Amino acid sequence: MPSCSPDCCLLQAVEIVKIFSEDGMGKVVEIPADMTAKDLCQLLVYKSHCVDDNSWALVEHHTLLGLERCLEDHELVVQVQASMNSDSRFLFRKNFAKYEFFRNPQTFFPEHMVAWCQETNRMIPPSQLLQNFLATSSCPEIQGYLYVKEVGRKSWKKVYMFLRRSGLYCSTKGISKEPRHLQLLADLEDSNIYTVITSKKQHGAPTDYEFCIKPNKGRGELKELRILCAEDEQGRTCWMTAFRLFKYGIVLYQNYKIPQQRKTLLSHFSTPVRSVSENSLVAMDFSGRIGRVIDNPVEAQSAAMEEGYAWRKRSQRMNVLGSHSPLHHSSLSSVIHIAQLWFHGRITREESHRIIHQQGQADGLFLLRVSQSNPKAFVLTLCHHQKIKHFQILPCEEDGQVFFSLDDGATKFTDLIQLVEFYRLNRGVLPCKLRHPCTVVAL
Repeated sequence: MPSCSPDCCLLQAVEIVKIFSEDGMGKVVEIPADMTAKDLCQLLVYKSHCVDDNSWALVEHHTLLGLERCLEDHELVVQVQASMNSDSRFLFRKNFAKYEFFRNPQTFFPEHMVAWCQETNRMIPPSQLLQNFLATSSCPEIQGYLYVKEVGRKSWKKVYMFLRRSGLYCSTKGISKEPRHLQLLADLEDSNIYTVITSKKQHGAPTDYEFCIKPNKGRGELKELRILCAEDEQGRTCWMTAFRLFKYGIVLYQNYKIPQQRKTLLSHFSTPVRSVSENSLVAMDFSGRIGRVIDNPVEAQSAAMEEGYAWRKRSQRMNVLGSHSPLHHSSLSSVIHIAQLWFHGRITREESHRIIHQQGQADGLFLLRVSQSNPKAFVLTLCHHQKIKHFQILPCEEDGQVFFSLDDGATKFTDLIQLVEFYRLNRGVLPCKLRHPCTVVAL
């Protein structure tokens, strides 16, 4: 049998993958067989001219089953594609909460669900909480009630569950964790965890917080799935995050740290690119000969308010001196936001919830949309502590000039761009600062 030439081997190692963006458009790319999800995201960011802020993700989406999950950065794309059905596809989109649990673990792991917290009966430092999940020598455990869909039936059963490194178990006798009372429901090593994206009516679920454990080597049939349901979003997030930590352990932490280390390394050789995170947005004072960073939060808020008033005065002078042309400031301020990535136009309240859910439900994740109840108003949709809140932005008139405000006129802005920039620096009446704009990018 003739030997294979190096060029032939190289061609055999290239695979075809089709990636879809959220607008339904697809892009075919050739990738090497050993390309990871992280590397493919980097390639798509480069080809699509996106901002590389380490928040992009490759999503495994199953249309008929109504399931999806974000691939871990280290997973091989070709291997995942080989296990997918013909109706499944890869999506390219943002996921700001992918590693948020490393930054704020206590939000993701409430005390009443962590067995180690219950047994010690004391608060655990965030660093030690994560160490327990990452260290193979420790035996952390997530516990609590979940609804389980009975196989082949439409009914659901409320059962006390335990999630360990060895798998997901249910207790056959109340909340007992004795070995003779535990029944293995799913093995972590041979399974993956997915969010159920269809409405709860499809499975007759008792709540909206469904998730699912799907075996890797199955045929993708509904009867193979373990469909579960939590009482609230925090509970669902806790179970799903713990599953990832138990399954991948220290590899997840390495995935999280690599971009941080790369950013630190690059900062020594080049001027840092402005990030979309709030860490790069600081209050500055340019009243002196040189600029300075304002560290005092009270002074920073005062400076931001003064800058807001300065914007208004400048716009008023423009109105006095300018003419009523198509580019008049009052007309410009009503449309200038349309090109912004965070503005999503006339979408419904439910659609804004779907977008926030898809992009990770991280604190400060936001978008702006046109109000459905008041066509002259806008709505800021913001995520905080895994809850989605809506704030109406109303137009208000002063001295013949139209301003926008979300605090009943206490703070006014000439356009929505100024409003967004202000609340990225200042929390104001909001529960948190605006951090991550929901972005939909076409490939």
